[in-house]
Amino acid sequence: MSSLKNAIPRRAHKERAQPHSRKKFGLLEKHKDYVVRAKAYHQKEETLRRLKEKAAFRNPDEFYFKMIKTKTVGGVHRPESEANKYTQEELMLMKTQDIGYILQKLQSEKNKIEKLTTMLHSLDNNPANRHVYYAENREEAKQIKSQSERKGIVPASEDIPDHIKRKTAASYRELEGRRSRVQELEKLYMDMALQKELQKKGRKRKLREEEIVSPTSRPVYKWRSERKR
Repeated sequence: MSSLKNAIPRRAHKERAQPHSRKKFGLLEKHKDYVVRAKAYHQKEETLRRLKEKAAFRNPDEFYFKMIKTKTVGGVHRPESEANKYTQEELMLMKTQDIGYILQKLQSEKNKIEKLTTMLHSLDNNPANRHVYYAENREEAKQIKSQSERKGIVPASEDIPDHIKRKTAASYRELEGRRSRVQELEKLYMDMALQKELQKKGRKRKLREEEIVSPTSRPVYKWRSERKR
């Protein structure tokens, strides 16, 4: 009986719209809108309850230094200024660690570029009528070899399977991407090294454009020579 009851088509009852006389009040709130509003209200209510409970059970003897080092301005909490949080030696140490990380990533990218270049074998280093192809497994190698033996020549580019062509093109794109990344890392390394040198002691000044022998877009500094004991 229940299956027959569900099989009978029923009319879909829709929620009524805002009456014409109340159009000035905007859209009529539907049940789904009320659910969202109610959830938000109860969530805020629960947050206030937890804060009141936390304030009621707090330890009156609790103390930490930010209680006296920070303040509120217009009811807004202002955090402690971190301008002089670290000493000059600590800043130099952090700068050295950052430069070491950049240098490590630079060496890693250069090693990957060298491996990719060795694997791809630039066409300029090979004869004009010869191409070197790399197969993923023995089946692909046998397929390429059989094609070359059947024609008696080195297989042309149109005889190479499409998936090998796609992998080769992807490898060349990866090589170009890594080369551009190496250039960006080298520029970043030089900038960080310059900033580290500028933090060291000693009198220095920035050279003007007419004083630079080899014009460059980067700033050039000159340190005053000091007598070493």
